[in-house]
Amino acid sequence: MKLLTKDLEKRFKEIGSQENEKDPIVIAKFFNPCGAGTWYATEYDPETKTFFGYVKLLEDEWGYFSLEELENINLPLGLKIERDLYTKEKRLSEYKN
Repeated sequence: MKLLTKDLEKRFKEIGSQENEKDPIVIAKFFNPCGAGTWYATEYDPETKTFFGYVKLLEDEWGYFSLEELENINLPLGLKIERDLYTKEKRLSEYKN
């Protein structure tokens, strides 16, 4: 599965920086199909191929994560990190409820 499509990249550019937004829009959601790990991407920098967003892993925190890192995570049974195809854009607070 392609984690970042041209349409998603375009949408990140349209939304732009959300650093001053108290409840930013999650544009893409990535997850570990084998267990823990969800990445809620609110921004993307195409030059560095780095996302910014909310990460639920060992601890829940805001931070940067790279497209390359997500693509190179190898999981059991040959699985990889996936992009949630069924969830539409919404505010981060809607995911936390």
